[in-house]
Amino acid sequence: MLNTIRAVVREGKIELLENVEIPEGTEVLVTPLVDEPSFWLNASESSLNSVWDNSEDDVYAELLEK
Repeated sequence: MLNTIRAVVREGKIELLENVEIPEGTEVLVTPLVDEPSFWLNASESSLNSVWDNSEDDVYAELLEK
């Protein structure tokens, strides 16, 4: 089961912001959250492009021309 647990880095160590029981030796994935607006814009760009820029929507453009 995947859970998201908020944490911060202090003096090079990851400190959890909530109490959780994680068994010793559990492998974890760490994703740093960048506090820059351009990061989030770039991260979501490919998803937005797949929704807005697709050939399936071309049929609607053709209908609007009629």
